[in-house]
Amino acid sequence: MSDDEQTPSTTGGPTGGSPAGPQPEEIRFFGTTWVDHSGNYTLRRVGLALGSLAAAVAACFVLRFAYQGLEIANVGGIVNMLVVLMFAVCSAIAFRKTWEGFLHRPADPAREESLRSLKAIGFIGSLLAYCVRCLVEAPGEKLRRAEYDTARTQYEKRRGNRTGNPAARKKPKRT
Repeated sequence: MSDDEQTPSTTGGPTGGSPAGPQPEEIRFFGTTWVDHSGNYTLRRVGLALGSLAAAVAACFVLRFAYQGLEIANVGGIVNMLVVLMFAVCSAIAFRKTWEGFLHRPADPAREESLRSLKAIGFIGSLLAYCVRCLVEAPGEKLRRAEYDTARTQYEKRRGNRTGNPAARKKPKRT
């Protein structure tokens, strides 16, 4: 669309379109309904909590079948113990890192990237963290709400400083 074809309602200006100022960041599965808890927000939270719990239970069954495969292969007790221990530790770390991700942005994105494979192995912990967080709020809502409120406050502060027509101001007299 060219500039000539745009109407005031599609430009996002003060006469229409999106409101002036910072816009809330979308959350997966919730969009921006977390701002005012509209659009079946509670129903979505409950549904996602149940869905992630069901996925975690299904994943436990898959891991159980894999463990039975190791028993059938008769690889030895130490290998079986190491596999169980690996999944338990990785799930605990994935739970903690996923939970922390809902509370604050990572200070070192490169470190988070290096933990991606560990979180993939401990995916059950990530699913459980998502389930528990959905019972409290939309995952990441507290973090995004704090950022959005800060951005709105800063915007209002900047906007308040610029009120009035600068051309109509009286110029100070020189002495």
